[in-house]
Amino acid sequence: MAILKVTNENFESVKNSEKTVLLDFYADWCGPCRMVSPLVDEIAEENPQYLVAKINIDDDPELAQRFGVVSIPTLVVMKNGEVINQSVGARPKAQILAMLEG
Repeated sequence: MAILKVTNENFESVKNSEKTVLLDFYADWCGPCRMVSPLVDEIAEENPQYLVAKINIDDDPELAQRFGVVSIPTLVVMKNGEVINQSVGARPKAQILAMLEG
């Protein structure tokens, strides 16, 4: 499954998804974000039961602020419109999957 680029315009449809949602808050200039990005891509490809989305904090600072993102990468897991898990910093794939599985 492809990764969805989330903006203020399409966030509500992502938030209201029936699937568990993984949000990856990142910036192009962030080294740790570039380490996490391929892992997030793999999770999206291998796990169609999840909706995987990326939010560029430079393009959509309002969304980053709404989620209290102060450091990146920040990964947020949402279910039924509610945040159920959140982590800051680079994480191995197994830890990201564990966050999704709750």
